[in-house]
Amino acid sequence: MSVSWWGGAWIEALEALSLDPARLARGRSYASEGNVGAISVAPGRIITYVRGSRPRPYRTEIRLRALSDDDWDRFLTTAAADPGHMAALLDKDMPHSLVESAAEAGVDLLPVPGDLAPSCSCPDHGHPCKHAAALCYETARLLDSDPFVLLLMRGRAERDLLDDLARRNAAHSAREKPAPPPFPGVPAATALTPRTLPALPGPLPVPVHPGHASAAYPGSRGAPDPLALDLLVTDAAARAHTLLTTGEDPIAPLSPWQDAVRLAAAQPGSGLTAATRSLYAALASATGRTPTDLARAVAAWQQGGRQGLAVLEVPWDPPAGPFDRAGPALAAARLPRLRPHRNRLSDAERGIQLRLGHDDRWYPYESDPGTDDWWPTGIPDADPVGALSALLDD
Repeated sequence: MSVSWWGGAWIEALEALSLDPARLARGRSYASEGNVGAISVAPGRIITYVRGSRPRPYRTEIRLRALSDDDWDRFLTTAAADPGHMAALLDKDMPHSLVESAAEAGVDLLPVPGDLAPSCSCPDHGHPCKHAAALCYETARLLDSDPFVLLLMRGRAERDLLDDLARRNAAHSAREKPAPPPFPGVPAATALTPRTLPALPGPLPVPVHPGHASAAYPGSRGAPDPLALDLLVTDAAARAHTLLTTGEDPIAPLSPWQDAVRLAAAQPGSGLTAATRSLYAALASATGRTPTDLARAVAAWQQGGRQGLAVLEVPWDPPAGPFDRAGPALAAARLPRLRPHRNRLSDAERGIQLRLGHDDRWYPYESDPGTDDWWPTGIPDADPVGALSALLDD
């Protein structure tokens, strides 16, 4: 599943950790089927929610030992001493030579057997369980595209590392640069000659909203998270490109809530770090919803976009036709009998449900048996038999 050598080393550590190849195989399938949600990366840990056989996803976490300050000092000194290492890191590459040099200095960047400590809210006590294995395999995809994810897990963020490397590289270059010739000096008469200085600049403008410092000083307390702003700027650039090429703003028809769901759902399961977590919470708060509401809506959006969200939130009364034919079709296929209500066919005791959308597709839902806490799951299908069969096979 991994294309980079450092991503492959991560998977080797996972496989050395496990005593059950069957769990690893199941975890690999979970990852490839898209069951791993957005991954949060922080120093010493990676966290996500993994969908399994139950409606609610499991909270899954992998802990990894963070490097000490002394370890980082040795690693950064090693990286700054070689311009090739600096160039590789700036190009999102992790050269073998850097990892080997760091190891010679006593710093292990890549995990070794025993470094990874998995935990999961599922009842499976495997080490690791299939959900933790799925998280590890999906993390390898992150590492393929950005080795700084590994460095963040080891304890340092990309911006801090690059700033420190730049300082060390400048100091290293200065030490190797030959000393300049002695300064010839300036005659005292020249040094003491009066000079005309430019006028001082005027005072800074008063903030638009007095009392809110962040309105005038983005770096002050209360200002938006710069990493979250980076995500928003990226989304704005994509919208601008669509507007320029098609003449239409893709979010113009959306309500603020739909746009919040779209933005949260657009973040790939690869990718998202601590900034994603704060953005997710901010979107829920700004729209007057809870994080659980947003998580359920994101699942519906990923299932069917605006149509999937409408199926989640707005029940309706379908006309005679496909809805009426669904019951006999399910009975002919010897599938469970579902009770109709508006556009929904449900079996609350089994925790299974199909919802008919305005696009004449059937959207599968699951709930804990006997409860009314329905979550979108699976892929919508024009055939109710196919939709229910896939739901029962999950």
